[in-house]
Amino acid sequence: MGTVDRRKQVLEAASRSFALFGYKATTMEQVAKIANVGKGTIYTFFDTKEQLFDEILYGVISEMKAIVLREVDHNKSFFDNLFRVLDSLLEFRSEHELLTKLSQEVRDVGTPQSQEAMNRVESVILTYIEKKIGHAIAQNELRECDPGIVSFLMVKMYVALTSEWNKNHKPLTKDQIKEHIRLFLEDGLAVHA
Repeated sequence: MGTVDRRKQVLEAASRSFALFGYKATTMEQVAKIANVGKGTIYTFFDTKEQLFDEILYGVISEMKAIVLREVDHNKSFFDNLFRVLDSLLEFRSEHELLTKLSQEVRDVGTPQSQEAMNRVESVILTYIEKKIGHAIAQNELRECDPGIVSFLMVKMYVALTSEWNKNHKPLTKDQIKEHIRLFLEDGLAVHA
Protein backbone atom coordinates (compact mmCIF):
# COMPACT_ATOMS: atom_id res chain seq x y z
CA MET A 1 0.00 0.00 0.00
CA GLY A 2 1.40 3.42 -0.95
CA THR A 3 2.22 6.32 1.35
CA VAL A 4 -0.80 8.35 0.24
CA ASP A 5 -3.11 5.41 0.90
CA ARG A 6 -1.69 4.89 4.41
CA ARG A 7 -2.12 8.57 5.23
CA LYS A 8 -5.73 8.42 4.04
CA GLN A 9 -6.23 5.22 6.04
CA VAL A 10 -4.90 6.94 9.18
CA LEU A 11 -7.12 9.99 8.62
CA GLU A 12 -10.23 7.85 8.13
CA ALA A 13 -9.45 5.83 11.24
CA ALA A 14 -8.79 8.97 13.29
CA SER A 15 -12.01 10.53 12.05
CA ARG A 16 -13.94 7.43 13.17
CA SER A 17 -12.18 7.41 16.53
CA PHE A 18 -12.83 11.10 17.22
CA ALA A 19 -16.48 10.64 16.16
CA LEU A 20 -16.93 7.61 18.42
CA PHE A 21 -14.91 8.61 21.47
CA GLY A 22 -14.45 12.37 21.21
CA TYR A 23 -11.20 14.28 21.31
CA LYS A 24 -10.32 13.58 24.92
CA ALA A 25 -10.75 9.79 24.80
CA THR A 26 -9.10 9.23 21.42
CA THR A 27 -5.54 7.97 21.58
CA MET A 28 -2.94 7.35 18.91
CA GLU A 29 -3.08 3.66 19.89
CA GLN A 30 -6.81 3.54 19.10
CA VAL A 31 -6.26 5.25 15.77
CA ALA A 32 -3.49 2.78 14.90
CA LYS A 33 -5.72 -0.16 15.84
CA ILE A 34 -8.67 1.13 13.79
CA ALA A 35 -6.38 1.90 10.83
CA ASN A 36 -4.72 -1.49 11.21
CA VAL A 37 -1.27 0.11 11.14
CA GLY A 38 1.55 0.40 13.61
CA LYS A 39 1.54 3.46 15.85
CA GLY A 40 4.82 4.54 14.25
CA THR A 41 3.05 4.79 10.88
CA ILE A 42 0.83 7.54 12.27
CA TYR A 43 3.87 9.49 13.43
CA THR A 44 5.35 9.43 9.92
CA PHE A 45 2.44 11.70 8.93
CA PHE A 46 1.42 13.48 12.14
CA ASP A 47 3.61 14.52 15.07
CA THR A 48 0.77 14.79 17.58
CA LYS A 49 -2.87 13.95 18.19
CA GLU A 50 -3.58 17.68 17.92
CA GLN A 51 -2.04 17.84 14.44
CA LEU A 52 -4.08 14.82 13.34
CA PHE A 53 -7.25 16.35 14.77
CA ASP A 54 -6.55 19.69 13.03
CA GLU A 55 -6.21 17.92 9.68
CA ILE A 56 -9.58 16.24 10.16
CA LEU A 57 -11.22 19.48 11.28
CA TYR A 58 -9.77 21.26 8.25
CA GLY A 59 -11.51 18.64 6.07
CA VAL A 60 -14.83 19.21 7.85
CA ILE A 61 -14.54 22.98 7.40
CA SER A 62 -13.71 22.48 3.71
CA GLU A 63 -16.88 20.40 3.36
CA MET A 64 -18.86 23.22 4.98
CA LYS A 65 -17.40 25.77 2.57
CA ALA A 66 -18.38 23.52 -0.34
CA ILE A 67 -21.95 23.40 0.99
CA VAL A 68 -22.06 27.20 1.10
CA LEU A 69 -20.83 27.49 -2.48
CA ARG A 70 -23.38 24.91 -3.60
CA GLU A 71 -26.33 26.59 -1.86
CA VAL A 72 -25.81 30.23 -2.79
CA ASP A 73 -27.85 31.41 -5.76
CA HIS A 74 -26.73 34.88 -6.83
CA ASN A 75 -30.17 35.50 -8.37
CA LYS A 76 -31.86 35.21 -4.97
CA SER A 77 -32.14 37.74 -2.17
CA PHE A 78 -29.81 37.88 0.82
CA PHE A 79 -32.40 36.31 3.15
CA ASP A 80 -33.35 33.54 0.71
CA ASN A 81 -29.67 32.58 0.45
CA LEU A 82 -29.22 32.92 4.21
CA PHE A 83 -32.00 30.43 4.89
CA ARG A 84 -30.69 27.97 2.28
CA VAL A 85 -27.14 28.13 3.64
CA LEU A 86 -28.13 27.92 7.32
CA ASP A 87 -30.51 25.02 6.66
CA SER A 88 -27.80 23.07 4.86
CA LEU A 89 -25.04 23.88 7.36
CA LEU A 90 -27.14 23.02 10.40
CA GLU A 91 -28.29 19.79 8.76
CA PHE A 92 -24.65 18.95 7.98
CA ARG A 93 -23.62 19.81 11.54
CA SER A 94 -26.39 17.71 13.11
CA GLU A 95 -25.71 14.70 10.88
CA HIS A 96 -21.92 14.83 10.97
CA GLU A 97 -20.83 12.32 13.62
CA LEU A 98 -17.65 14.17 14.56
CA LEU A 99 -19.40 17.50 15.08
CA THR A 100 -22.16 15.82 17.05
CA LYS A 101 -19.62 14.11 19.32
CA LEU A 102 -17.59 17.31 19.76
CA SER A 103 -20.74 19.26 20.71
CA GLN A 104 -21.56 16.57 23.26
CA GLU A 105 -18.00 16.65 24.61
CA VAL A 106 -18.10 20.45 24.94
CA ARG A 107 -21.39 20.22 26.81
CA ASP A 108 -20.50 17.26 29.06
CA VAL A 109 -16.74 17.57 29.62
CA GLY A 110 -15.68 20.99 28.38
CA THR A 111 -12.53 19.72 26.66
CA PRO A 112 -10.65 22.84 25.47
CA GLN A 113 -9.72 21.25 22.11
CA SER A 114 -13.35 20.35 21.41
CA GLN A 115 -14.45 23.86 22.39
CA GLU A 116 -11.80 25.34 20.09
CA ALA A 117 -12.91 23.07 17.24
CA MET A 118 -16.55 24.07 17.62
CA ASN A 119 -15.51 27.73 17.80
CA ARG A 120 -13.62 27.32 14.52
CA VAL A 121 -16.66 25.73 12.87
CA GLU A 122 -18.91 28.55 14.10
CA SER A 123 -16.33 31.12 13.00
CA VAL A 124 -16.50 29.84 9.42
CA ILE A 125 -20.27 30.31 9.41
CA LEU A 126 -20.12 33.74 11.06
CA THR A 127 -17.36 35.01 8.76
CA TYR A 128 -19.30 33.94 5.69
CA ILE A 129 -22.54 35.60 6.84
CA GLU A 130 -20.70 38.74 7.94
CA LYS A 131 -19.15 39.05 4.49
CA LYS A 132 -22.53 38.56 2.81
CA ILE A 133 -24.13 41.16 5.08
CA GLY A 134 -21.44 43.65 4.09
CA HIS A 135 -22.12 42.89 0.43
CA ALA A 136 -25.90 43.25 0.93
CA ILE A 137 -25.35 46.63 2.61
CA ALA A 138 -23.19 47.77 -0.31
CA GLN A 139 -25.91 46.62 -2.72
CA ASN A 140 -28.49 48.58 -0.71
CA GLU A 141 -30.35 45.36 0.07
CA LEU A 142 -29.81 45.82 3.83
CA ARG A 143 -29.65 49.01 5.86
CA GLU A 144 -26.43 50.11 7.56
CA CYS A 145 -25.58 47.86 10.51
CA ASP A 146 -22.62 46.16 12.15
CA PRO A 147 -22.17 42.98 10.06
CA GLY A 148 -20.32 41.18 12.87
CA ILE A 149 -23.08 41.73 15.43
CA VAL A 150 -25.87 40.97 12.96
CA SER A 151 -24.24 37.75 11.72
CA PHE A 152 -23.82 36.64 15.34
CA LEU A 153 -27.48 37.39 16.11
CA MET A 154 -28.68 35.65 12.95
CA VAL A 155 -26.80 32.45 13.70
CA LYS A 156 -27.72 32.43 17.40
CA MET A 157 -31.39 33.08 16.62
CA TYR A 158 -31.42 30.36 13.99
CA VAL A 159 -29.74 27.83 16.32
CA ALA A 160 -32.08 28.82 19.16
CA LEU A 161 -35.17 28.31 17.02
CA THR A 162 -33.97 25.05 15.44
CA SER A 163 -32.43 23.41 18.52
CA GLU A 164 -32.94 25.16 21.84
CA TRP A 165 -36.66 25.78 21.39
CA ASN A 166 -37.25 22.03 20.86
CA LYS A 167 -36.05 21.16 24.36
CA ASN A 168 -39.24 22.50 26.00
CA HIS A 169 -41.62 23.12 23.09
CA LYS A 170 -43.04 21.50 20.01
CA PRO A 171 -40.41 21.84 17.24
CA LEU A 172 -41.00 24.64 14.77
CA THR A 173 -41.25 23.94 11.07
CA LYS A 174 -38.70 25.48 8.72
CA ASP A 175 -41.40 27.91 7.56
CA GLN A 176 -42.17 28.98 11.14
CA ILE A 177 -38.46 29.53 11.80
CA LYS A 178 -38.12 31.61 8.64
CA GLU A 179 -41.23 33.60 9.57
CA HIS A 180 -39.73 34.56 12.95
CA ILE A 181 -36.34 35.43 11.52
CA ARG A 182 -38.06 37.55 8.89
CA LEU A 183 -40.13 39.22 11.62
CA PHE A 184 -37.17 40.11 13.83
CA LEU A 185 -34.35 40.54 11.35
CA GLU A 186 -35.49 40.97 7.76
CA ASP A 187 -38.26 43.44 8.55
CA GLY A 188 -35.81 45.53 10.58
CA LEU A 189 -32.78 45.28 8.29
CA ALA A 190 -34.18 45.18 4.79
CA VAL A 191 -34.23 48.39 2.82
CA HIS A 192 -37.84 49.04 1.91
CA ALA A 193 -38.54 50.99 -1.23
